Amino acid sequence: MSFDPATFKFETPQFDPRFPTQNQSKHCAQSYVDYHKCINAKGEEFEPCKIFFKTFTSLCPLDWVEKWDDQREAGKFPIKLD
Repeated sequence: MSFDPATFKFETPQFDPRFPTQNQSKHCAQSYVDYHKCINAKGEEFEPCKIFFKTFTSLCPLDWVEKWDDQREAGKFPIKLD
């Protein structure tokens, strides 16, 4: 996804009743996992997958995402994504 300042619209993730507390760490991690499971099953252009992408990119610290991406690429991510 590229950033275009002219069309940028700031959006925050919608409420998810599975994660009712202020600490959104689990919501972040689950959205990352759900996104990768979704794109593995349906492809990156499948619109519902994009909701998970927006959620984890809004909630997760960049360091976490980079670490998880490195683990996935190395085949060492602790959760099956297929």
